[in-house]
Order: sequence, then structure tokens, then C-alpha cells
Amino acid sequence: MTFMGIYGEYGSYLSRIKDDVMNKLSVLNQRELDNNQTKLYEHLIGRIKAEDSMVEKCSRKGYELSSRSALYECKDAIGIRVVCNFIDDVYRSIELLRAADWCEIVKEKDYITRSKPNGYRSYHLILKVATPYPSVDLNDAGCYFVEVQLRTIAMDSWASLEHEMKYKHNIRNSKQIVKELKRCADQLASCDVQMQTIRQLIHEND
Repeated sequence: MTFMGIYGEYGSYLSRIKDDVMNKLSVLNQRELDNNQTKLYEHLIGRIKAEDSMVEKCSRKGYELSSRSALYECKDAIGIRVVCNFIDDVYRSIELLRAADWCEIVKEKDYITRSKPNGYRSYHLILKVATPYPSVDLNDAGCYFVEVQLRTIAMDSWASLEHEMKYKHNIRNSKQIVKELKRCADQLASCDVQMQTIRQLIHEND
């Protein structure tokens, strides 16, 4: 790792790539609206993983502290969260990404169909995106990875609360809170399904 940080000379490109991918997601959404479909998502949130967080992750996983490790092994230096209204919108967005000519899905995990033990639900994708910028791998010119997490508003609200608890120290009754969070996650999942059913009933005669 040099004085430039773990992202090295490539760090200056990350925000531009994030913004470009978010713009492409906006184009997909607008095309759906132009075709008289419902919107894909409620909002997008993008971030670049802080360098100290990336250093910690590389160290934890046993990777060398290098730009290649940060950008090609970890694959989540660039992150985008897609917050949708309904479960179907999550899967519709994924299918549009599968068909997109500007990215390739190289990894995916469905935590909606099969949630994590603590109740966490979301759909994770790793996209390989072609860019006009130099990349850390000379054999894969211009390519960067972007982690995309897709979830409903209910899932996102729960994840924010769980994240707040995870990073707050000296919490009393933590076991009780974890139990309540799991129950809340299950209730929200049931609500998401009910909302999806109501939506389908509304539109079944369209």
C-alpha cells in the first residue's frame, strides 16, 4: 500500500464509475416508465467504501494490502443500494440488469428467498462494468466491480436499525433486542408479501 492509499491511482475513478452506474440504473427506470410500467425503485444510494474499512476487510480476509486486493479481490469498493417499493420490483430490476449490455453479473446472493439467520433480507449482485478508465488488472482493461444491493423499503428500514445496533457499544438487553429484531424482520417480510398480493389484485385487470 502506498502513500496514495489502498486504492492508489485508481481511487479517483471510483466516484465517477459509481455515478455512471447510477445514471444507467436511472435510464432503465425511465424506460420502464416510458413503456407504461411501474417504476423500478423508490430511490438509489451510492457510496465508495472508506479506505480504512477496505484495509480492515483485506486484512481480515488475509489479502495483501494492495489496490488489486481492494478492487479485484473484494469487489465492493463501489456500492449501490436500490430501494424498491415491492418484491417484484427487485426481481424485475435484476432481470433488466441481466439483459443490459453495459454490465455482467458475476456473483449473486438471494437473501430474500433465504434470509440470513438474523432476519436480514436483500438481494446482492456483483456487477462487472466496462469503463473508459485504466484498471488495476491490465488483462481486463477498463473493468471495475460494483456491488449492488436490492431491497424493499421495509427491508431497508430493518437493515438500518440492525446496522445501528451492530455498531453501538454497551447495549443493554442485547439478546432481547436481537430476538425482537428477528421477529420484526419476519413480520416485515410477511407485510411485503401482503403488499405484493394487493398490488397484483389491483392490476390483474390491466
